[in-house]
Amino acid sequence: MKNKLFPRDILPKLLRWMERREIYAIKGPRQSGKTTLLHLLKNELVKKGVDEDKIIFLNFEDPDVLEGFSRNPKTYIKSFMMDNGRHYFFMDEYQYVKDGGKKLKLLYDDITNAKFVITGSSSLEISGGIGKSLVGRVFFFELLPFSFHEFLTVRNPRLARVYEEHNSLIKKFILEGRNFQLSEDPFTNEFFPLFEEYLIFGGYPEVVKTRDSETKKVILKNIYDTYISRDVIGFLRVSDPLAYRCIVRALSATTGGMLDYNKISSSCGSSYRETRKVISMLSETYILHLLPPFFRNPVTELRKTRKVYFFDSGLRNHIINNFNPLDYRTDSGALVENHVFSGLFRMLAEVQMPLAYWRTISKAETDFVIDGKIPIEVKYTLIKGVPKGLRSFIEKYQPKRALVLARDSWKEQMVGKTITKFIPLHYI
Repeated sequence: MKNKLFPRDILPKLLRWMERREIYAIKGPRQSGKTTLLHLLKNELVKKGVDEDKIIFLNFEDPDVLEGFSRNPKTYIKSFMMDNGRHYFFMDEYQYVKDGGKKLKLLYDDITNAKFVITGSSSLEISGGIGKSLVGRVFFFELLPFSFHEFLTVRNPRLARVYEEHNSLIKKFILEGRNFQLSEDPFTNEFFPLFEEYLIFGGYPEVVKTRDSETKKVILKNIYDTYISRDVIGFLRVSDPLAYRCIVRALSATTGGMLDYNKISSSCGSSYRETRKVISMLSETYILHLLPPFFRNPVTELRKTRKVYFFDSGLRNHIINNFNPLDYRTDSGALVENHVFSGLFRMLAEVQMPLAYWRTISKAETDFVIDGKIPIEVKYTLIKGVPKGLRSFIEKYQPKRALVLARDSWKEQMVGKTITKFIPLHYI
């Protein structure tokens, strides 16, 4: 299992436009599988008859590659091209290239028989510099750690197929309003141990491929030490590493909660400006996401304060040093809410629909709101009826449909004219 290449959900999307000229820019955190994805792409191209010699890998963490390319990009690239046939250049960790957007534009405009696919670990550098230089010439994609579906394809392909079937129904209900009939769900007891493992240790590929819990912890420590603790500190030129690590820990403890810059600055002995700088960079490098509030009435509803979610729960659990089972934790509710955020974030990225949360000044709250229309409430424990906060949103905005995601619920209830589905957490 260690060296096996497992399929990623993003692969069909990449293959769909592979023969077009547009550059692919694949963004995502380190060790999320970007290099492996390039090898998967290569394998698919070879299956379609592309000569392996026309698929060229360039790793810009290699100083020789970086120097040779940076000196004269056009001459360097053309040195790999054997003839006038189509060539594919897979350019890994492209964020190390200075003025990378301008160099890619030069290549795109001058070399018409090449497809360029770049990867990068910083959304800020890859999106900013390249997006400005290559308007209309680049397609952006995000590769995060394994989703729960991808995790299941590694650990239990049978349950992965069950997940696909149920998740498809839920996705159509959310995005298209397609109703579906509910029936008894016999798979909860099979899903739960894997669901719990995924929430505790997360979806980084090397973590997923490893069965031993202690080895998983070591891998997560290595990811933290090399990525968050070293790379981001170096990039930010952090003057006080202790305060920086304190901010990271404070954010981890805030998962699913409101972000208070002043409180974190005060508790970590950091300036307000430095705290914002650190949090912004953690967001740009796919460590965490700051979820905005949904509001229509700025007087009675929150409109500025954001909530904190991590893209990988395993990394978050390493930071707070808590790998206990869900039933033995005080933050199990925050963990499952973080899981739902991750699932919704991936789902909505495909259709570019906004995700937010809703909260009033009087503290009525709904965990998530999709496109200002579809409220979603998350509960780890078993529940019988529609939660109070969700009912408040329904009464105020009268949406056509709503969701309650809980540990083991599979039913339907009408609240006024709103169809409310109760769905098991593991299908998101």
